[in-house]
Amino acid sequence: MNIILSNQLLQAGLAVLPFLLKTLFDPYFGQDCSYIFRAIKLGIRLQKYKKKNPFYSILDCFLDTVKKQPNKTFMHFEGTSHSYIEVDKQSNKVARALKTHANLKEGDTVALFMGNEPSYAWIWLGLAKLGCATALLNFNIRSKSLLHCFSCCGAKVIIAAAELKEAVEEVLPTLKQQGISVYLLSEECSVEGINPLSEHITQASDTPLSADLRANITSKSPALYIYTSGTTGLPKAALVTQERVWTASFIQAVSGVTSEDVFYINLPLYHSAGFLIGLAGAIERGITVVLRRKFSASQFWEDCRKHHVTVMQYIGETMRYLCNTPMKDNEKDHKVRIAIGNGVRSDIWREFLNRFGDVAVRELYAATEGNIGFINYTSKIGVVGRVNFLHRRLFPYTLIKFDIEKEEPVRNSKGLCIQAMKGEAGLLVGKITKRSPFVGYAGNDQQTEKKRLRDVLQKGDLYFNTGDLLRIDEQNFVQFQDRVGDTFRWKGENVATTEVADILTMVDCIEEANVYGVKVEGHEGRIGMAAVKVEEGKEFDGASTFSQVASYLPAYARPRFIRIQTSFEMTGTFKMKKVTLVEEGFNPAVVQDPLFFLDPAKKTYVPLTEEIYSSINTREIKL
Repeated sequence: MNIILSNQLLQAGLAVLPFLLKTLFDPYFGQDCSYIFRAIKLGIRLQKYKKKNPFYSILDCFLDTVKKQPNKTFMHFEGTSHSYIEVDKQSNKVARALKTHANLKEGDTVALFMGNEPSYAWIWLGLAKLGCATALLNFNIRSKSLLHCFSCCGAKVIIAAAELKEAVEEVLPTLKQQGISVYLLSEECSVEGINPLSEHITQASDTPLSADLRANITSKSPALYIYTSGTTGLPKAALVTQERVWTASFIQAVSGVTSEDVFYINLPLYHSAGFLIGLAGAIERGITVVLRRKFSASQFWEDCRKHHVTVMQYIGETMRYLCNTPMKDNEKDHKVRIAIGNGVRSDIWREFLNRFGDVAVRELYAATEGNIGFINYTSKIGVVGRVNFLHRRLFPYTLIKFDIEKEEPVRNSKGLCIQAMKGEAGLLVGKITKRSPFVGYAGNDQQTEKKRLRDVLQKGDLYFNTGDLLRIDEQNFVQFQDRVGDTFRWKGENVATTEVADILTMVDCIEEANVYGVKVEGHEGRIGMAAVKVEEGKEFDGASTFSQVASYLPAYARPRFIRIQTSFEMTGTFKMKKVTLVEEGFNPAVVQDPLFFLDPAKKTYVPLTEEIYSSINTREIKL
């Protein structure tokens, strides 16, 4: 019996030996262990906070930091500095003013309509002290979009910055009809229906408020409403719970940020990157924040040197903007050691490190409303994270095969989804569980339901559909491929817009590229088209562009049409908009910008004339 048992153990040991050897000799094994250890510690902390009665929120964390280090600078802004105790007292004044004049109470929702400034922080903290949720409105939206964003979160009060008075006036009649209270951050306002708030705040007491005002707040209570960027239509309000604020704030800790760091926020506070990772993360770490009204590539490094910034943020195109600035001798003369963000291309990533020094780039993948995310805790360029057993066990996810043409998952004969193979791009879906919930969008059950995917791996299961195509390589690194809506199908092949854009921007004359697919009458799928911005002082070179795409892209992926633009329409978080471009297509009678057509015979891009356009539609020119 003992011999049989020993043989079984030996066989089991030999079976797992290759796995153990592979793991131990994995060059990233140490970094995996470090990440898992940090994640476990943070998970234990969160469970402890959730079990506390009352619930220990990010506000409570802020108040504890005020007690520990009252005079430490919480925020630098345009030559002014505000300590933790100053921000605390100012938030007390805000809370008392709003409690008295707006009759706010626990459970109410207030919409905040303002740009980046210190008062953003203390108004939010003041509202939190009353037990109110805050809807973070994009200060760029107007009219119909503004009303849409306001109404879907169920707010009864809106607080607006003085410089946004005209935007509020535009929708004031509708707000009045709905019985909405409107407050402006100014000393006075002559417009009937808009109440000045600043004087009330000034006159209010700065003494602490009773915690009883928010005694019923739990981990599941709404804390914030943060809106999607609206690249594909009207923004959706993602409901962010108190627990979710905590998990997002931990990204700084996972990235290696300590209490001694200085964090630079130049992204909008209405966005999850600026607010949750930046502001809430700074509170969780107890650090100093340098806040800027908006991103400025020319002032970026000067700000970093002036305030001894050690941690920076980036999103979308901002890192590329930094690489586009004129080269200087002192580019590596700074203290920035960590960069946290998402959406940077591999070539820009390399260029950034070459120019600005050894900065640990923590590229991440996440969505405000999503239940699955990744972060690249290694030095590997071009990836958003790495598969590890703990992450996958706690937050189950998978990549499934996706039909680009039908825009739906591929299913087998049993009606279940088919998992993507290693190295194959697949739709990322996260299992909806108690630990990884999907709360959905406020006031939009239809969009919430669209994000739910049923019968994925077994009948009756429920997953969150991220709408993103990712890929897991042989080394278990996770790579972002494309948005489902951005990837298009031509000649029976899938075309990833990000890959094509990367190739186009390698052309000497092209500064930026926005790639998308357009319909062609009488053809299945969508053909490739690119809007490009030409480098200053240069002209579009059709021959070199043709040479580039012909060398690096298969025929089906080469953009057949090029549209020259002087600037791109962007979201508030530096993502390129495509909806209008797709709608306008390549008709020279509709598009006012210069258009070019890929001519394989001439091996160049030629001006797209009415004659060529007509020949395409009559199929004289074959695509």
